[in-house]
Amino acid sequence: MLIREATFTVDLGEHGYLIGFDDDYDFPSQMPFGWRCGPATEAIAVVLPTTDTGPLQMTVQVHDGPPGPEPDDEWEPAEEMSLLADAPTLYLATIGQGDFWDAWPEDQPPLEAPPPAADSGGWVRMRLYCHVDDPEPGIGDHGERHLVQLWPAPQMPPVHPDISEADRQARADYAADMAKTEDYTATYPYSYGDEAT
Repeated sequence: MLIREATFTVDLGEHGYLIGFDDDYDFPSQMPFGWRCGPATEAIAVVLPTTDTGPLQMTVQVHDGPPGPEPDDEWEPAEEMSLLADAPTLYLATIGQGDFWDAWPEDQPPLEAPPPAADSGGWVRMRLYCHVDDPEPGIGDHGERHLVQLWPAPQMPPVHPDISEADRQARADYAADMAKTEDYTATYPYSYGDEAT
């Protein structure tokens, strides 16, 4: 049964958004290229929209059990993953160039995690539906809508489409970039007494 629903517009910031039950944001160690969503941590999912920078209409629903499927003709195939509800409140942040912005609207009261089920172990299932009018990635309004459904459920394997070789390469390239460490040290000569070092 539907407990609560919130619908609002999010202004995206270049790299999608984070959604989950923790506000300790950081760039994920891996990006789910080829999928719409993937784990950033046990408690947070990273979502990759088609829209690069622009508006996205989002509906978030909290259910007390698994909701029925949405009509297939309106949405892309659904993806699912489990999130650990460490905190009682759902957090939402857009990912920009090197920063994160809280995106839960100020005019919406906080959305609470679904009441835990006896067998859920504190886990929540997230189902993501996506629709976009213009499927070419880019800036501006692409008529993109996301439906996020949450309900208590034990941790289960994710549900995602198969990925292509190009997606695997993009994932490997991202992981390699994340593993690089930049050396920002510099050596400057200085004088100590009469000696130059």
